[in-house]
Amino acid sequence: MEIKDILSKCDHTLLKQDSTWEEVKEIIDDGIKYGTASVCISPCYVKRASAYAGGRIPICTVIGFPNGTQSVSAKVFETEDAVLNGADEIDMVINVGMVKAGDYKYVLDEIRQVRQACADKVLKVIIETCLLTDDEKIALCKVVSESGADFIKTSTGFSSGGATAADVALLRTYTDESVGVKAAGGISSIADAEEFIKLGASRLGTSRIVKIVKKGL
Repeated sequence: MEIKDILSKCDHTLLKQDSTWEEVKEIIDDGIKYGTASVCISPCYVKRASAYAGGRIPICTVIGFPNGTQSVSAKVFETEDAVLNGADEIDMVINVGMVKAGDYKYVLDEIRQVRQACADKVLKVIIETCLLTDDEKIALCKVVSESGADFIKTSTGFSSGGATAADVALLRTYTDESVGVKAAGGISSIADAEEFIKLGASRLGTSRIVKIVKKGL
């Protein structure tokens, strides 16, 4: 697999709590240089990032991050604010507690409200697979497929685990073909990236692939 093809599927990501604007600018510069799908950054930097990027690369940000326990109205406000500030893509975290309680209606409604707030922007739904049973993952594949979201995403990278081959394969099997799969969390090598793509992931959330490529050039 060509490295440029792998890079074109990467959301080049910087979501650390102590990230500075200078680091965000570096992420944007690298994303543009290496042709990544987007740069994924914290909401507080979206407005400056959008102005700095000037349309050269899509700006992605996170909603309800990382725990997903905010109220639906709070997530909707976050989304509207991000879009107003220039976000092109939204990665939202669902309320996992509602999944554990079996309240999939709540989760579906939450995603649909965020979808509406996104307007025509790309929406990815983070389900945090490391906290779920396989039955819960399969149920969420159906919920996300019904919601109007563009992607189902494995992980925040801030919980007890990230993407696994088994989870990517499961999500690709049970989610509608029209919905993409994004693997995120723990992608540490070119081999990891290739495996997830072969299993059906069309987006990868990672900062490491660009770093590996930079070291090799």
